[in-house]
Amino acid sequence: MKSPETAMKTILEAVSAGRLTPAAALGELRRRLPGEVSVPDALLDVDREARSGFPEAIYAAGKTPEQTVAIFQALKKANGRALATRCPAETLEALRKKVRGVRIDERSRTAVSLPSRKPAPRGCIAVLAAGTSDLPVADEAAVTLEFANVGVVRCSDVGVAGIHRLLGRLDTVRKADAVIVVAGMEGALPSVVGGLVAVPVIAVPTSVGYGASFGGIAALLGMLNSCAAGVTVVNIDNGFGAAVAAIRMINGRNA
Repeated sequence: MKSPETAMKTILEAVSAGRLTPAAALGELRRRLPGEVSVPDALLDVDREARSGFPEAIYAAGKTPEQTVAIFQALKKANGRALATRCPAETLEALRKKVRGVRIDERSRTAVSLPSRKPAPRGCIAVLAAGTSDLPVADEAAVTLEFANVGVVRCSDVGVAGIHRLLGRLDTVRKADAVIVVAGMEGALPSVVGGLVAVPVIAVPTSVGYGASFGGIAALLGMLNSCAAGVTVVNIDNGFGAAVAAIRMINGRNA
């Protein structure tokens, strides 16, 4: 099934070539891009990718397994793919049983369904995790990027306590189009990275750390006050949001 963005492009190309009148194109758009699909307890925005460059994803926390499965299946049918984040264990198990070919990532608590044929990845984002404890959030970012068909390079355990580990990967990191830096504790890593690379840096504070980290608030404030100018900061543990920000950068570059 064509994505909404591909369907819209096909219609616009037909109008440009004179094969379709504007009135006929309007009818096609209304037919192919319904905008909304109803399932029990939810109204899905299947037109979102055509508008904003990224399709609606499912935030599964707080939803029952049955609700998540129904939404996941509807999005897969409408868009040809689906992504669910923050899935409880019982939801992951329900998706595994109900959705054929679903890819489950236990550590990031994500579930993904992708078309069998995928185009070559576009662009490349480096995802850095300061420590092993930050990997669930880093993995959420990486899975989201891969869902959007964006290339990913992962660098794990490159925090400031052993800065030589970051410096040893610097050539790889500098080749990326943007860098997502995931860190807890005092949140120092994004500021360091921001002083070493010329591409956009998106910082993700995590809730990892001892008592005075206040569940990630210390890292959040540290990143917001980065000495390296231009570091962008998302919310605590928001690997998904960081990935979508990076995807918008890739979309803008390829527009």
